[in-house]
Amino acid sequence: MVVPSPDHRDRYLVIDGHKRIAALEQLGRDTVEAVVWPMGEAEALLLDRSLRFSEHETALEQGWLLAEMERRFGYGLEELARRFDRSVSWVSRRLALVELLPETIQQQVREGKISAHVAMKFLVPVARINLEDCQRMAAAFAQHHCNTRQAGQLYAAWRGGPIIRQRLLNEPALFFKAQRQAEPKATAAPAAELLRDLEMAAAIVNRATRRLAGAAEMDGQQREAARRQIERMEGQLRRLAGRIPQEQEPHVEPSATHHDSGTECPGSEPTRDRADVGNLPSVGAQSRAI
Repeated sequence: MVVPSPDHRDRYLVIDGHKRIAALEQLGRDTVEAVVWPMGEAEALLLDRSLRFSEHETALEQGWLLAEMERRFGYGLEELARRFDRSVSWVSRRLALVELLPETIQQQVREGKISAHVAMKFLVPVARINLEDCQRMAAAFAQHHCNTRQAGQLYAAWRGGPIIRQRLLNEPALFFKAQRQAEPKATAAPAAELLRDLEMAAAIVNRATRRLAGAAEMDGQQREAARRQIERMEGQLRRLAGRIPQEQEPHVEPSATHHDSGTECPGSEPTRDRADVGNLPSVGAQSRAI
């Protein structure tokens, strides 16, 4: 696809098909068939992009196109945001990705060593302040395979001041090690999580009960489906209740039974099952106290 050149009447600008043209040149072909779009280059670029909705564009590719539109056609942030149907912040972040970050960091983004989100969120602000620190921080991100949380921790610490910045960038491995050690080792107790899940399940059942009161228009198929769901839930709850450990009986020392020969020890009185009736008090109040 091509558009007429504004400078030469018999020439055209290629919008889509650069790879095919290069392949034909290698084959020795000097002509190629093309579709001419009767519009300007800027409109053709936007139209071509809108036709590629099924292809995934990287943030760098979006930034390159935005920079080209800004540089060659003089579009401002608001105009670009309107034409791309995005926010001004979205446009600004992608322009900064290709205009502020050096080529070495852009290459790391292309290779997947640093995510585009991390580069836009943390490396771009550092590049605005100190380009050397930005390059060193990018190297640390790539070396330690930092995710967004880890990159945010290093960036937040870097903002602490010039002295802290140099120590962090000189020994980023030590910083990440300290962060891992400072992270909490345990989460909520399993018993507490179980009780919370059961409370949520009870709340859902209560909500279903209220909705059932207003669902008189259910047809036969819906009623049968609801009964099957309830029966399945009942079975799951019964199995869950059966898996809860029962309260254990009081512990009995085994030594008494191991050495019990069944013979009464000399001088000991036989153990009674209950007290004699004659020994029970006759006063009602005292009986209740006992």
